[in-house]
Amino acid sequence: ASEAYLPPFHGLAFPRTPARPFGWITSGGTCSERSPGPPVDYTNRCYTKYEVVQIYDVERVGEWDWYQIGPEEWVEQRLVAKVEPDPTPPEGGPEERWISINLYEQTVAVYDGGQLVFATAASTGRNGFWTQPGLFQVWARLDRDNMTGGIAGENYYYLEDVPWVLYFDQSRALHGTYWHNRFGTPTSRGCVNLTPADAHWLYDFATEGTWVYVWDRSGQTPT
Repeated sequence: ASEAYLPPFHGLAFPRTPARPFGWITSGGTCSERSPGPPVDYTNRCYTKYEVVQIYDVERVGEWDWYQIGPEEWVEQRLVAKVEPDPTPPEGGPEERWISINLYEQTVAVYDGGQLVFATAASTGRNGFWTQPGLFQVWARLDRDNMTGGIAGENYYYLEDVPWVLYFDQSRALHGTYWHNRFGTPTSRGCVNLTPADAHWLYDFATEGTWVYVWDRSGQTPT
């Protein structure tokens, strides 16, 4: 069994909706460039994993967006787990309180009373074990749960005392994760992995019936 690891990373709480998009650097040692796209022209400013950056402008170069994170500082979108605050409720569900899971950006945003109140980087289902897009509601809320899956000899796993669990789509849940530090990257078998601290925040926020909106603006995640 691998040793439990408690990442130092945690999300951000807000008294009101931030004025601009922001995100977390997902790869340590990321250095910004002086302009978007080629040729490569690095600045002397490099970032640690999970460092928070503000996004002041966006420019499309080829297949990818580039984000301006400072004066003459640009990084490519795949290096950032971005949150674009949008307090518009998803159609057909909540009016004031919901949890928004962005599969494309690997982020979770929480809205209450028309304001963004919390956001963090997450890790959703990897290819073949997708987190399903759709509109759901929390149907069970557990401070601890044991989780098993797979087939003996084929990726079988048994995870004991998984903390701060919010089941929302059959056996898929938002929950704390002590066995990896890959937030901002699809890693799970369908659940939404969070740091234990972030999962605790969501557990305190949610009740049974809280709406959970899962979406992917690329449209590539199977439903």
